[in-house]
Amino acid sequence: MRSSNPVFSRRGFGRDNGYAGFNTAPQAGGPAVATQANPYAQPTGNPYAQNPYAQQQYGAPPQAPATTGRMTIDDVVMRTGTTLGVLIVTAALSWALLPVDDANISRSYGIGIGAALIGMVLALVQSFKRKPTPALILTYAAFEGVFLGVISNIVDNRIADGAAMQAVIGTMAVFAGVLVAYKAGWIRVNRRFYGFVMAAALGFVLLMAVNLLFAVFGGGDGLGFRSGALGVVFGVIGIILGACFLALDFKQVEDGIAYGAPREEAWLAAFGLTLTLVWIYLEFLRLISILNSD
Repeated sequence: MRSSNPVFSRRGFGRDNGYAGFNTAPQAGGPAVATQANPYAQPTGNPYAQNPYAQQQYGAPPQAPATTGRMTIDDVVMRTGTTLGVLIVTAALSWALLPVDDANISRSYGIGIGAALIGMVLALVQSFKRKPTPALILTYAAFEGVFLGVISNIVDNRIADGAAMQAVIGTMAVFAGVLVAYKAGWIRVNRRFYGFVMAAALGFVLLMAVNLLFAVFGGGDGLGFRSGALGVVFGVIGIILGACFLALDFKQVEDGIAYGAPREEAWLAAFGLTLTLVWIYLEFLRLISILNSD
């Protein structure tokens, strides 16, 4: 299992990624074959076939497994809670210890941007590692928390009072809404869904990159994709994309548990969910800033 975040994922749900295929079940005595229901069945079937804890056939895990080396939903919840806890603690500390008044805002902003760059590098390193490294993931969360604390403090104190809490509530609402919709079957994560989300994400990131280049070299707000009416539209699109990433993350967690992924994979689930929640929070914070700017 790997994060479905389009920036950091190397595997995701690609056709040849070797991950759990949708409705793919290895036949008794042989590898999985393509069927009309699933023309993309992987030759290897279960990606954890070499794992002694893996199931031999797709389906719900046994109610009373004989071993404890497989990933469970409790493992995912615990690791995600730990990762988010580190992020929240460092965000609170940076909010309290890095003031954003006129005399200190430049220094605090510089520290926040530096922390964001370090966090990005750590996230890229983890995404290219074959196995999760808990210390690396938690260190990423710590630096990301420093950045979020500084940027949230700036927006909350200088642009829109209460913006940080509004962004937190909005992020929680999106998470709860997508989880309910996913569990109820209102969101069906299949290859068509994945392809649509990845294409939309690629277009979104490219437009934001072009807008940033115009802003850096041309001054002002670039092409206006992050300000005014267009900024509101793209902010909403960013939040919707984040919600779609959550659905992909939920699907990967579900498949990992069903296929008997090793327990250490729960750290990758926590990593992917944290990346997605940070994305959604930042989009909410940006949207609130635009709506409250003069």
